[in-house]
Amino acid sequence: MVNSQVGGAVASPPRLCAGCGGRIADRFLLFSMERYWHTRCLKCSCCHAQLGDIGTTCYSKGGMILCRSDYIRLFGHSGACSACGQSIPANEMVMRAQGNVYHLKCFTCATCRIRLVPGDRFHYVNGTIFCEHDRPGGALLSGHPVLSDQKVC
Repeated sequence: MVNSQVGGAVASPPRLCAGCGGRIADRFLLFSMERYWHTRCLKCSCCHAQLGDIGTTCYSKGGMILCRSDYIRLFGHSGACSACGQSIPANEMVMRAQGNVYHLKCFTCATCRIRLVPGDRFHYVNGTIFCEHDRPGGALLSGHPVLSDQKVC
């Protein structure tokens, strides 16, 4: 979602609001989902909050335009942690390795249980995570840097 100011030295063609269909003559407008909106017209389909007032992002799914809270409430969990098996809420930060997703607290070495953080080197052997000091076999296994924290969406 981009908040733009209308006007300037060059005359631009009149823009129509995707919400109400009216001409946008306001000083500010929003551009979201490849369409222009009055700031008052881009609203969450569930709670009807004006999305320009509550943040810089909105979500679109199933023909609905949603605020972050309603998107998470409706489309909930993002899957299960590969270590503990419990669900991971969509708004929780995670660690990823070899296509698996982990709670931050669960991304630990199988031997010493130290929590690995972005920038640490680790080894992934048969689906098990080891810190650099506890790698099985001790010799030349290729280490992988921990991926940055990412949100599961």
